[in-house]
Amino acid sequence: MRIIRYQDAQRQIGFAAEQTDGTARNITGTLPGDWWVTDTCADVRKLLTPVVPVAIFAIGLNYRQHAVETHAPIPEFPVLFMKNVAAIQNPNDPILIPRQLRSDEVDYECELVVVIGKRCKNVSRADALQYVLGYTCGNDVSARDWQKRRSGGQWCRAKSFDTFAPMGPCLVTADEIPNPNALAIRTLVNGEVLQENNTSDMIFDVPRLIEFLSGSTTLLPGTVIFTGTPSGVGMARNPPRYLELGDVVTVEIEKIGKLTNPVALEE
Repeated sequence: MRIIRYQDAQRQIGFAAEQTDGTARNITGTLPGDWWVTDTCADVRKLLTPVVPVAIFAIGLNYRQHAVETHAPIPEFPVLFMKNVAAIQNPNDPILIPRQLRSDEVDYECELVVVIGKRCKNVSRADALQYVLGYTCGNDVSARDWQKRRSGGQWCRAKSFDTFAPMGPCLVTADEIPNPNALAIRTLVNGEVLQENNTSDMIFDVPRLIEFLSGSTTLLPGTVIFTGTPSGVGMARNPPRYLELGDVVTVEIEKIGKLTNPVALEE
């Protein structure tokens, strides 16, 4: 099932299930939680992020080719950082280049995002996918100047500016994607393909990430996991290719769809 979160003509927010005829049927109940699809059509005027996360975990250096392009050793354990939950951004709304804490090196990172659907702790790799509600596209937008030179080696500042976690356009339920590590993934900027790979290139696959993140740690329903980005990021190009005012960024993942955001400047 393909689930969207939307705003209607009265600015009310709801969830709906996309139909094959292009319409959407309203969902009632609590998502994640107990929910069901109704017979009423949704009045979709604006797409929102498909989930409002309670926490955002993110993994760095999780594609082999990306580790190679950044001249980083293959990690022994997943490289974990977190993003501010207020950094989420809707499909079609702008990624804002920071100006108060100025950045001139804002980078794109296409990522498969996992949404946890059930409270879990100390989950085994074999059982991990049972706790997944679904998957969506994400863009782990990163201010490289803050990441590399201004944050004392910590990544959260560079990854947590407002609008630096676009997600969407929909949540595809786990039953539709039995193997999340067999999906084509790519980034386009102004129509040019800059990242293109497959989630099979992950160093730590999705079940392993859930096993690791839930170790001695409770993951609540609504937790999202950005699972890492493939090679082709802007900072690794020669010359570097950072986002600029007027750019349009699209993250595309097989079986999920396209997440598109224009680029603007923070006011």
